[in-house]
Amino acid sequence: MSAPGLNTTRRDFLTGAGALVVGFTFLGRTGAALAAKPDGLIRVLAEGAQPSATESWLVLTEDAITVYSGKVELGTGIQTALSQVVVEELRLGVADIQYVQGDTRLSVSQGITAGSKSIQIGGVELRQAAATAYQALLERAAEYLDAPADRLVAEGGRFRVADKNLNRSVAYAELLKRGVAFVQLDPNVPLVDPDDYRVVGTSEPRVELPAKLDATFPYTGDIYLPGTLHGRVIRPPGRNARFASLDGAKVAQLAADGVTVVQRGNFVGVVAPTEWLASRAAATQGLVTWTAGAALMPQATLDAALRDPDNHYGTVTDMAVPASDPGAADAAIAAAGDAAVKRRYFTPFYMHAGVGASAAVADFRPQPDPETGIQLTLYSGTQNVTGLRDTVAVLLGIEAARVLVLYEEASGCYGHNGADDCAADAAVLSDAVRKPVRVQWRRQDEHAWEPLGAAMSHDVEGVVDASGITAWLHRIYALTANSRPTASAAGSLLAGELIGSPPAILPANVRNSSGRNAPVTYGFPRQRVEGKLVKSFDTSTGGRPASPLRHRFPRTTALRSLGGYSNSFANESFFDELAHAGTHDPLALRIASLPDPRAKAVCEALQPAWASRPGGNGRGAGVAYHQYETTEAHVATYVEVAVDAATGAVRVTRAVVAHDCGLIINPDGLRNQIEGNVIQGISRALKEEVNYTADRITTTVWESNTFNPLPQYTPIRFNEVPPIEIILIDRPREPAWGAGEPAIGTVGAAVANAVYAATGKRIRTLPITPARVLATPMT
Repeated sequence: MSAPGLNTTRRDFLTGAGALVVGFTFLGRTGAALAAKPDGLIRVLAEGAQPSATESWLVLTEDAITVYSGKVELGTGIQTALSQVVVEELRLGVADIQYVQGDTRLSVSQGITAGSKSIQIGGVELRQAAATAYQALLERAAEYLDAPADRLVAEGGRFRVADKNLNRSVAYAELLKRGVAFVQLDPNVPLVDPDDYRVVGTSEPRVELPAKLDATFPYTGDIYLPGTLHGRVIRPPGRNARFASLDGAKVAQLAADGVTVVQRGNFVGVVAPTEWLASRAAATQGLVTWTAGAALMPQATLDAALRDPDNHYGTVTDMAVPASDPGAADAAIAAAGDAAVKRRYFTPFYMHAGVGASAAVADFRPQPDPETGIQLTLYSGTQNVTGLRDTVAVLLGIEAARVLVLYEEASGCYGHNGADDCAADAAVLSDAVRKPVRVQWRRQDEHAWEPLGAAMSHDVEGVVDASGITAWLHRIYALTANSRPTASAAGSLLAGELIGSPPAILPANVRNSSGRNAPVTYGFPRQRVEGKLVKSFDTSTGGRPASPLRHRFPRTTALRSLGGYSNSFANESFFDELAHAGTHDPLALRIASLPDPRAKAVCEALQPAWASRPGGNGRGAGVAYHQYETTEAHVATYVEVAVDAATGAVRVTRAVVAHDCGLIINPDGLRNQIEGNVIQGISRALKEEVNYTADRITTTVWESNTFNPLPQYTPIRFNEVPPIEIILIDRPREPAWGAGEPAIGTVGAAVANAVYAATGKRIRTLPITPARVLATPMT
C-alpha cells in the first residue's frame, strides 16, 4: 500500500543487501526481517525491550542511520533540533541521518508532542539513545583498530587513533558490516561534554523547510490511497441536539448515486466516490431530523456562570509555590482592610485557528494483515500517535495492536485542535465501508467543532507597602484545559461522544492544566492560590459525565500554555496594579521580589528598554515576567503600544523578550518560537474571542462579507506584527527546557500594562478591543 505523491522513503529505514526494509509497502515484513537478524546492524531499543520488538530509537546499518522519534514536527522546527541532539552524540552532521517520526509500529512512544516537552524530555531520550549507539560503535572500532577506546576519536563518520604517528582509521559503514547488535538505551551512558559541542548550539537550517517553500512537501491532506473514498460528517445543529431519524427515501436516492449514509447514535456521515459528491450529499436538505437539546450557558453572563457554585465540582487549595501557611494570606488581606487591593480579571474562549482545516485518511481492511496483524491504518496530523491509536481502538472495539497510526504533518498548532477528531471521523466511516476514506474538514467544521482554549475568571487580592508586596491571593475559576484523547474514554474523541461514549472524567486537580502558572515564583511572604473547578457538562459522582450527556459550556482542551496565558495575564496585571498602588517602579519591584538569580537576569535584561520607554500622547510601555510552570523557562517581556484616543484602537509598536530556557539547541529555531509566542500572544490580547449562542459556535469564518455573513474569528494580520527583539540567555551546562509555550504567557499582561501606561485605563478583560478601551474609565 503506497500513497501516490507521498515520500514513502521516509520510512524505508534500511536499504540494500541484507538490510531490514520497513516502509509503507513492506510493513508486513518487519517481524520476519528482525527474526532473521541480517548482517550489519546496530539497533537501539527502549529499556527492557526485547529484540523482537518493532519499535526502535535508532537503527544503524552500513547504508543508513535512521532516527525513530515519537515526537513529531508540527511546524516548530523540532525535527531539526532533535536531529542536532542525535548527531552531536554520533559525531555526525544533520544531513548524515534519516528521520522517521510518529509511527506507532516503529517509533518508541514518547507521548504527546506538546507542553514545550519535546526538547526537555524527548531530546534527552534521543540523546541517550544516540550516545548508546555511539558506545556500541566505539567498541567495534576499538576491536577493529586494536586500540584502546579512550585513544579513539570520531569525526565525519570515521574513527581514528589519536596518535599523529599512526594513520589508522575506519568508517562507521565498515563497522556496521560486522555483526548484529540489539542494545537497550542506557540512561547512564557517557555524553558529549557541552564544551565540545559542534552542532548543538548552532543555527542549523530547518531540514523540512525547502520542500515546504517549493510546495513539494506532502501534508496529511495530500494523501490519497488507491481506491480512496471521501467522507463528510453531518454535525448536529446544536451542541446538545440529539439524532431523531433519517429520511429513508433520501438515503435510497443517495445510495443510487453511490453514496453510503452512516449513522451510529448521534454520529451521521456520508461516504462517496468524490469529495464533491460527499459535500453535496452532506448538504441534502431533510436527510436528518434532530431533536433540540439544552442550551449552553449564555455568553453574556459567562463570567458569572464560571463563578456560579452550581457549575463547580471541586476546589484545589494547595497550588501556591512555594507552599506557605494557607491562612496567612487571607489574614493579612483581612487585616489590611480597605488598603488591600482586590481585582477581577477575565479571558474568553479561544480557538487554535489553524490556517489549514484538519484532514485525515483511514484504511480499515475487512481482515487484519496476516503478518503484521494491522487492520486499520490512520494517517493523521495528531500530536500523539499512541494516544490516538489506543483511543480509536476502544472506539471501534478492536485491539490497539491492530491499529497503525502514521503521523503526517498538517496545519501547525499548539495544543489539541481538530486533528484527532478528524481522524476518528475517518476511522468510523472507513469501518462502515471497509475501504480507505479521506475526511477533509471545512473551515466551518474546524471553527465550530474544534475543542477550544478555556474561558477563565480570576479574583486576585493583595497587600503592598513600602517594602513591597506582603500578601497575595489568587482564585481561579476554570474549565478543564486538557481533554485530549484517552483510551479510558472513547468519548474524548468527538466521534466517540456522538456515538454515545461518555467523555473523560473531569480532572480532580488542575495544577498543571487550567492552573498552569496560577502560582507565582515571587518571594512573597504570604500567598495562597486556589482553583475552583468548573464542569464542562452535567456530572455525577467524582466528575463522571451524567447520562444523557449535556454540555454546559463549549468543549475545552489544551491550547498553547493551557491556563498559563490567562493566569499570567491576571497575575502580571495585578502585580502592575500593586506596584502602582505602592508607588513602586513595576520592573524594579519585580527584580526585588524574585529570589532566583536566573529570574532576576531576564528582568534585568529589559532595563535598557524600560529606561527609554515612551510616555504620553497615547503611548506607553508595560512589562511582565513568569517562570513557565514555575519550574522551567524564565521569560520577561517588554511591550510598547500606541492607543488612538478617538477610536480606542491599540497597536503594539515594539516587543522585547528576554528568554532563558537553559541549553539552547538551535538559536534561530528558538527565536522563531519566541516570535510566534509574541505574535499569538498579541493576537489573543487584542483581537481573538470565540462567540457562541445557546447551541453553537458562531465565529466560523475568517472574514464576514456579503457572500459569507457569518461572524468572524479575527487573528492578528501580518501588517499588525511589531518589531520583535529577542535577548537569549544561553546556559550550556543547564538542562534544555522547551520554548514552544513559555513566552506567550507574559504577552497579554505586558500589553494591558502598556495600555494603562498610555491611557490611564486599566483593562482587566481580554481582548482589548477599541470598544472596550473607549468604555473603560480612567483609574
